[in-house]
Amino acid sequence: MTWTAPSPAIIDDILSQTRFDANGLISAIAQDPDGTILMLAWMNADALRETLETGRVCYWSRSREKLWRKGETSGQQQQLLEARLDCDMDAALFIIRQTGVACHTGRRSCFYHGVTPDGLQDTMQPEIDPAVLYGR
Repeated sequence: MTWTAPSPAIIDDILSQTRFDANGLISAIAQDPDGTILMLAWMNADALRETLETGRVCYWSRSREKLWRKGETSGQQQQLLEARLDCDMDAALFIIRQTGVACHTGRRSCFYHGVTPDGLQDTMQPEIDPAVLYGR
């Protein structure tokens, strides 16, 4: 499966129907084709447009206040396979091919804190040291 970009007119139509919040953002979930949820991030209209046009997932970094092309510093890129918007048109789900790990902690998924009767338990260990990922 590979991503085929819609025409610019179709992308414009999709963006006009998307319900961005007061900050101009929607939540975006990245999911592996096997069903594993890899991460949740945020997108503004520019990030959504770039993702749909190029097939390389782009987010909005709230902390840096700029577009964040996943993997631009770590090499852990996300290639779009399928894109969906929810019923309210205010959240996106992206089925992606992940290069390496998705989480900045070096884990495959950002969702590794399991809630147990005894408190939080890590459900997976890092696959790569974040210092190696980011050259620190």
